[in-house]
Amino acid sequence: MRTLGPGSVSSFLKIILDVVYYALWVGVAVLGALALMAVLLSFNPEFLKGFIHITGEDGSEFAANGATMAAGLVAFGLYLAGVLVIVGRLRRIFVTLTAGDPFHPDNVRRLRFIGIVLAALEFGRYLFRGATALLPGIDGASYSFNLTSWFSVLVVFVLAEVFREGARLRSEAELTI
Repeated sequence: MRTLGPGSVSSFLKIILDVVYYALWVGVAVLGALALMAVLLSFNPEFLKGFIHITGEDGSEFAANGATMAAGLVAFGLYLAGVLVIVGRLRRIFVTLTAGDPFHPDNVRRLRFIGIVLAALEFGRYLFRGATALLPGIDGASYSFNLTSWFSVLVVFVLAEVFREGARLRSEAELTI
């Protein structure tokens, strides 16, 4: 089976990325609606106490208020939006792979942007963990250094440079007679 061009593995992966891309849009929209509902319901906290209870490790129980729920939903929505951006850039890369042009100059920029978004998502995770540690009734979040995430960021930046070199070599080859 071929890896590039129409009817190849890359075109199959492009279809999968298309499905994931639109599913992520639905997820972001649903989370936005839920966050808006949580904010609106926070104006009547007694209504929420009947539905949502969180119990801490010490046995204390408190009802989550709408603002806390909305903040969590917004944070998850931002995370999904970051994944949406990554999948969107990957879709564009796979369009060039399906066309048989893997070393398209725009792929370098796309890969670099994916690396930046991956790093931003990891920093956002640290920020979210720090913010949740400040909330009452929630056990302190651990600040584990995720080596896999940072390794992924580095791999994407290295791949961007490989694609940059491939694009440079291709443009030099096009200049030769």
